[in-house]
Amino acid sequence: MIIEKKYLTKSDHKEEYVFSIMIPSWNNLTYLQLCINSIRKNSYYPHQLIVHVNEGSDGTLEWIQSQPDISYSYSAVNVGVCYALNSCRTLAVTDYLLYINDDMYVCPNWDKPLLDEIKKIGHKYFFLSATAIEIKAQSSCSIQKNFGTSIDQFNEESLIKEFATIPFHDWQGATWPPNVIHKDIWDLVGGYSIEFSPGMYSDPDFSMKLWQAGIRLFKGLEKSRVYHFGSLSVKRVKRNKGYYTFIAKWGMTSGTLSKYYLRRGDTFDGPLSEQKIPKHVHIKNFFKRFWNAVLQNG
Repeated sequence: MIIEKKYLTKSDHKEEYVFSIMIPSWNNLTYLQLCINSIRKNSYYPHQLIVHVNEGSDGTLEWIQSQPDISYSYSAVNVGVCYALNSCRTLAVTDYLLYINDDMYVCPNWDKPLLDEIKKIGHKYFFLSATAIEIKAQSSCSIQKNFGTSIDQFNEESLIKEFATIPFHDWQGATWPPNVIHKDIWDLVGGYSIEFSPGMYSDPDFSMKLWQAGIRLFKGLEKSRVYHFGSLSVKRVKRNKGYYTFIAKWGMTSGTLSKYYLRRGDTFDGPLSEQKIPKHVHIKNFFKRFWNAVLQNG
């Protein structure tokens, strides 16, 4: 499926890079360009840029090939987020893998709080997320503020002036991109699970794999901020049955993971611990598993 890759050369000074930034993209060139250009001009540190081009019939492939600072992989068809991220991983040269959506704009110095936190933690057993500013907050982990619903309406000047002044807090339950993880932990859990292709519910699945591997530090950083236009590829792709795939795999809903394991959106108060799951939640998950089995067996 992955038919082309471009690697860094020895002259690319890979020892200077802090994060390997992995960006899956599917015929979303104008937003991808905005995302990459924001990383170039708003990052505090230098980073490796890696893009997986899904199909690329809108000119994405040609543009990526013309950018000397971007490593890339390419598939002639849309293989989805899971395959794309796993392909990007093979091109990464740093210790830290950072996944970001192509419809995100990073705010000035967005990367510095992430690296500061990693240094403060002092070990590799963590999962960190930046905080997204969204037109309509998609979760309790994001800030709701409209700086434009599309590139044509994007008010970059206002965002730059105001993004750091919007009150928020560090939060529990890091899952959504932008997120950063040590490469050894990524490899330990096997990257993103392809049974969730093209991608729906792959994010909570990845968090659950980290939980099973013993990770308990899932922290969202309020000082690291990006603007998110809003899951533009998801709105176009044919959805999978990720909700039921998650139940079949883990014996619970992703909502149970979010609320009782990750405590997603709660004010951060330290590493997570095992929580007692209420009896009614166990019963609900039992019936979800039962109904899922009925659906699978037709």
